[in-house]
Amino acid sequence: MSAPVGLRSAEDLSGPTTVLVIAKEPLQGRVKTRLTPPFTPAQAARLAEAALGDTLRTVCTLPARRRAVVLEGQPGPWLPPGIEVLPQGTGRLDERLAAAFACCTGPTLLIGMDTPQITAAHLAAALRPAAWDGCDAWFGPADDGGFWALGLAVPAPELLLGVPMSVPETGAVQRRRLVDAGLTVRDLPQLRDVDTAQDAVAVAAAAPHGRFAATLALLTPAEIR
Repeated sequence: MSAPVGLRSAEDLSGPTTVLVIAKEPLQGRVKTRLTPPFTPAQAARLAEAALGDTLRTVCTLPARRRAVVLEGQPGPWLPPGIEVLPQGTGRLDERLAAAFACCTGPTLLIGMDTPQITAAHLAAALRPAAWDGCDAWFGPADDGGFWALGLAVPAPELLLGVPMSVPETGAVQRRRLVDAGLTVRDLPQLRDVDTAQDAVAVAAAAPHGRFAATLALLTPAEIR
């Protein structure tokens, strides 16, 4: 019988891969602006903090060589022990993602803070000891046409530079960039990320026991319940 997550040994939580979470400090008016309206900027920031907290708590349970948040801003009480903080680069999102990979050596998996419903099962294929045997990249497509996860056996920032971000074709362009570079790409499950209030409701329903769902239940305006 396996031990509960909280009692897993250091050996159980080791692995060949660095896991990065790219995130913004959850400050009012700086995060989740597409949730406003129907939420206020303060409420949107609370939802962002809850999403980030859920994501990082899941990362703490993953078998990884290194766990870090690549952060725009300053860490706060939402940061759990065991998560390294790396400063986020500047520029366009593609440039910031590229800079995050440039901080790493060896297999690296980057995820966002907008999918608080993720579990270890969603990421298991990319984190098992044989994840990189015959595989150069892992790709997690998002429902809106973007991507929620990207893993590279050998971090290569140039594979992200110039990819148009936050448009419906972002994921297709990024995956094609990997394939055109001659990489063998494997896919993770497709997930919905949180951009709009409707996304928030759907994501909370997919993970009803998380902090994000609990926060949403307290804040949800009547018109979107």
